[in-house]
Amino acid sequence: MSSGARTARLARELKNFNTKPPWGITCHPEKEDVYDALVVTLLGPKGSPYENGSFKLNVTIPEKSLTLIPGGRICMDMLKMPPKGAWLPTITLETLLVSLQTLLANPNPDDPLMTEIANEYKFDIESYLVNAKKHTEQYAS
Repeated sequence: MSSGARTARLARELKNFNTKPPWGITCHPEKEDVYDALVVTLLGPKGSPYENGSFKLNVTIPEKSLTLIPGGRICMDMLKMPPKGAWLPTITLETLLVSLQTLLANPNPDDPLMTEIANEYKFDIESYLVNAKKHTEQYAS
């Protein structure tokens, strides 16, 4: 994809996204009219231990593709290239960000970054919920 086509697609996706943003998600370029670095804020999903949290993500879009790479570590099939992942060039910014927000409410303990937390989720869900809420209050309020 040419640089001009890439920029045009990102500008269009951001415009569409911000025309009617999904609940609890904001997204804008880090620098005006530069679309390779985005700042995203996700509100924790209602009914989850994260519901009172506000989570900031820095999303980097590599120059040669439209693959979105959130800053920090997020383990999600949609972010991985095939054959191990499910990334498709047709995935929109909105689809990706809504999926990230949904991941907070529905984590996948079978593909964890932190094994201890995944095991807590699988085998002691009450402790997981208490700890998730505590960390949200401490770090994402």
